[in-house]
Amino acid sequence: MIAPRHFLTGEELTSTELDALLGRALELKQDRHGSRALDGLSVALVFDRPSTRTRISFEVGVHELGGHPVVLRQGELQLSRGESTRDTALVLSRYVAAIAARTGPHEELEQLAEHATVPVVNMLTRGHHPCQALADLMTLREHFGDLRGKRLAYVGDGNNVAHSLLILGAKAGLEVVVATPAELAPLERVVAAAAAGAEDGGSVAVTREPREAAAGASAVYTDVWVSMGDENGAEARREQLGPYRIDEGLLGAAAGDAIALHCLPAHPGEEIAEEILYGPSSAVWDQAENRLHAQKALLELLVGGSG
Repeated sequence: MIAPRHFLTGEELTSTELDALLGRALELKQDRHGSRALDGLSVALVFDRPSTRTRISFEVGVHELGGHPVVLRQGELQLSRGESTRDTALVLSRYVAAIAARTGPHEELEQLAEHATVPVVNMLTRGHHPCQALADLMTLREHFGDLRGKRLAYVGDGNNVAHSLLILGAKAGLEVVVATPAELAPLERVVAAAAAGAEDGGSVAVTREPREAAAGASAVYTDVWVSMGDENGAEARREQLGPYRIDEGLLGAAAGDAIALHCLPAHPGEEIAEEILYGPSSAVWDQAENRLHAQKALLELLVGGSG
């Protein structure tokens, strides 16, 4: 398998590569210390935003692969004093084997990738969250096996998480249905790209009706209603998204063995009912753990070969 140069949206992977990556992630979960693919290498982890799961899973993952994580928080690079993204990419490429960044505008990450001579990984931007989607697909595969033909319902804000689920879910053969208010729908160009990249029978659809999305679904997924940067319109968002809460009624519209997913942090009683988040249908904590294993498999592919 030929590794893609970067991992910015998930479009870089073919369905065959994605399937192999998920399989490798499951192997690494069973044999957590079975790979030293980054032995003697360093990976820069650049954070413009606060982070729990992304920061810890990447830092631990690089360490467990034998590498050294160089964690760079907001204000610790000359970027904060006006040095260009281009110059930062050129310099970091001389020191590390890969660069992973959690930032705001997706365009900043694209600039970093354009000028870096080492692989660049999107840890999160306002437009996409592909590493989260890898963990989500891994979780679905753990619970259901073959993903082809399964239905994944996402309800709530059509944000970066929804974008990545559309792109990677359709590539994995899932039927991805996103239910959002019209004002918060995923970008049309992302939906079109996801449809164009669908493989193995995968498909995408967008609706305004959460029960329509959840009907017969193997998993019902949501995210916070008010993300970082959306605080000024918080009350309006809560009013718009009220009908999109995952509760017993909505989960009851899904398949009998359906699981509930949430990328965290969660606000129980808001976008997801507390009894769902902590109940027997929740796969949220598997999902959080799987960030570690899926990202280790990704770093192996991009930097370390097959381990």
